[in-house]
Amino acid sequence: MHIVLVEPEIPPNTGNVARTCVMTNTRLHLVEPLGFSLSEKEVRRSGLDYWRYLDLEVHPDFESLKQAYPFSRFLYFSTKGEGYYYEVDYSSDDFIVFGSETKGLPEEILNQADHVLRVPMAEQIPRSLNLGNTVALVLYEALRQQGFPGMR
Repeated sequence: MHIVLVEPEIPPNTGNVARTCVMTNTRLHLVEPLGFSLSEKEVRRSGLDYWRYLDLEVHPDFESLKQAYPFSRFLYFSTKGEGYYYEVDYSSDDFIVFGSETKGLPEEILNQADHVLRVPMAEQIPRSLNLGNTVALVLYEALRQQGFPGMR
């Protein structure tokens, strides 16, 4: 599986997602610009002692990521999505794409997306779930469908 964070802004959220990726043998892709530094000092300060186990790729922009994986399926997540995360049959090479904490996915990405999905939430609340929680929720559904490969 592949998790993609487009322009993440909050280091602890990315750290939470990174830890989830480590514990599920999932590759994490970060799309720049990032709202923080990935320097060793910054990573250590965040307490990310598992960072060395992370399968990580950093991409200068979203188009570079798409060009690197031209035959892959990308599933986009947004509060603007029409379908729900549990309605998809996930495969092990899917890219599950999330936007930044404050802005979500940019319109230019959403406008090109074939699959825009969402997690159900109370409509009367003008907020979204935490990014790390949403990634975990969706990723574990995808892994459940595959029988949690390589996990016990």
